Amino acid sequence: MLYTDKQYKRFTVTSALPYANGPVHIGHLAGVYVPADVYVRYLRAQGADVMFIGGSDEHGVPITIKARKEGCTPQDIVDRYHKIIKDSFAEFGISFDIYSRTSSPEHHATASAYFKKLYDEGKFVEKVSMQYYDEEAHQFLADRYITGTCPHCGNDRAYGDQCEACGTSLNATDLINPKSALSGSKPVLKETKHWFLPLDQDEPWLRQWILESHKADWKVNVYGQCKSWIDAGLQPRAVTRDLDWGVKVPIADADGKVLYVWFDAPIGYISFTKQLKGDDWEKWWKDQDTKLVHFIGKDNIVFHCIIFPSMLHADGSYILPANVPANEFLNLEGDKISTSRNWAVWLHEYLKDFPGKQDVLRYTLCSNAPETKDNDFTWKDFQLKNNSELVAILGNFVNRTLVLTHKFYGGKVPGRTSGTPMDDEVVKELATFPERIGRSIEAYRFREALAEMMNLARLGNKYLTDTEPWKLAKSDPERTATVLNISLQICANLAIVCAPFLPFTADKMHRIMNLPAMGWRDAGRADLLMEGHQIDQPELLFEQIADETIQAQVDRLLRTKEQNALNAWQPAEVKDNVTIDDFGRMDIRVATVLECTKVPKADKLLQFKLDDGMGGRTIVSGIAKYYPDPQALVGRQVCFIANFPPRKLKGVESQGMILSAEDKDGRLVLLSPSDLVTPGCNVG
Repeated sequence: MLYTDKQYKRFTVTSALPYANGPVHIGHLAGVYVPADVYVRYLRAQGADVMFIGGSDEHGVPITIKARKEGCTPQDIVDRYHKIIKDSFAEFGISFDIYSRTSSPEHHATASAYFKKLYDEGKFVEKVSMQYYDEEAHQFLADRYITGTCPHCGNDRAYGDQCEACGTSLNATDLINPKSALSGSKPVLKETKHWFLPLDQDEPWLRQWILESHKADWKVNVYGQCKSWIDAGLQPRAVTRDLDWGVKVPIADADGKVLYVWFDAPIGYISFTKQLKGDDWEKWWKDQDTKLVHFIGKDNIVFHCIIFPSMLHADGSYILPANVPANEFLNLEGDKISTSRNWAVWLHEYLKDFPGKQDVLRYTLCSNAPETKDNDFTWKDFQLKNNSELVAILGNFVNRTLVLTHKFYGGKVPGRTSGTPMDDEVVKELATFPERIGRSIEAYRFREALAEMMNLARLGNKYLTDTEPWKLAKSDPERTATVLNISLQICANLAIVCAPFLPFTADKMHRIMNLPAMGWRDAGRADLLMEGHQIDQPELLFEQIADETIQAQVDRLLRTKEQNALNAWQPAEVKDNVTIDDFGRMDIRVATVLECTKVPKADKLLQFKLDDGMGGRTIVSGIAKYYPDPQALVGRQVCFIANFPPRKLKGVESQGMILSAEDKDGRLVLLSPSDLVTPGCNVG
């Protein structure tokens, strides 16, 4: 049933290596790992020879920064998060053939050898350049160790490689008022030597290979980003950097230098293959009968379409990627996912909060995948996808069919007699689904493929509803048997074609229906279940998710948003200087609250009667929101400005202004002396 890549003997499928400085979140899953897993599971069902490679990217500055903040070593950080990530992927059903790590000795050896071969063959350009150096810390500063003001948007927390506020890529020397993240001091520019991959020399063949050969088959977003880079003119890119964490540069005169993480990380695909395949590894990377496919997010397009191919081309013995089906970004509840702001749904937490519901998240992320544009995940949509689609369509059809089979035939598949035109049409349409689904998967249109799979469940639901076999059991047993036989054949087909998307559900269906192992080529047939085949007792494939369960997740995000607002708070800028005479004109005094009531028809206003030591006065203040029990303020001392001119607020004359401070959460807090003071005393 369809297999457009039969010219290939095998498939090498890679997925972007997640940084081991934090757990995996739904943005990673939707952008890379769910589509990659769907593709690989489909190919395996087709009988293809597939190797699915994954692993943790354990080098790079973000890891060293996290280690410094936590007072531990980079190895401590990667050991912790590699385990979390690997275990989460396994529990979620991402079916890697190997999930390794770039801190392993095998990877260091492979990456070092790769660099050394290109170095010995003169494939690099050696350059001396000016780089920021921290004189207090006595080390060169990687991009993420430099912060300053973005020249484009004015954000004063931009990094040396990117401004996260406006998204602009930067060079460290672009920053205004740069400072070291290590010491806080102003860095100086100092000479340092590095080796560069001369991308400018690769521009002619890259232009032909990408812009001419892959214009028709690469995704528009991938092709467009590559074209933009090539048309702007490619520049040499450093493959080494001054850092003490990473793969050491394996040549003389390179002390204190490691391979740049963008150079070392994709070599991980090769080193992991060696770990898995041993001496048989080369055919997966050097045989033209192998198809190489990279699954990545859009922030990795240039690395996998221009830079890594240039590295492979420089060696001369490797195949180049046939396709790089990169997705756009997934947002969360209308806001950009951010690990630094904890604005994410973390996979390991989801697996604890929703045990046994891996397929619900897989379904939601695949059906909402950001294939052509950024998309949004909301918890309400997650609930809707489960309750209105998985439960009400797929689960409902399968359960109704199996329950009726047990009710009327003791769980044995009934025989089928000659059918009606409706039966013939359903059987005919059933046969078309494997190719329809497969065609979309092979074109990397996974949302479309998933929708087709659900259309098969819709076909079954409609057929069962239209024929109403529960009404025919006594009056027309032959018709009842035929309808349930065809419905059971649809269920068996669903167990096959849903497997790439919903592997846990597919396994459950196979178990309940006692199905033997079947491949994609078996799908589309209406004779998968023979007459008399025994079906086990039905079980619900999916369960409703309650409103309160979803609200708990929404509330968690709201708390995160509130905490982020608090963390982002900064004191207001100091106003222009004033003189002691200016201050002296403000008559600030202490008073004791005698009465406090809400002002009628004014939700924000409280009316204070104060003992000011001068016969008393009334002041109206807009703080009712923050003090819902006005009586609780009676007896409290407050500070007020006594020489403001009176003015009427909602018909009440206010004779001054009570002083309050605005906290970082926006709450107004009354200012009071810490010790009891005689009413009327001056503040100054």
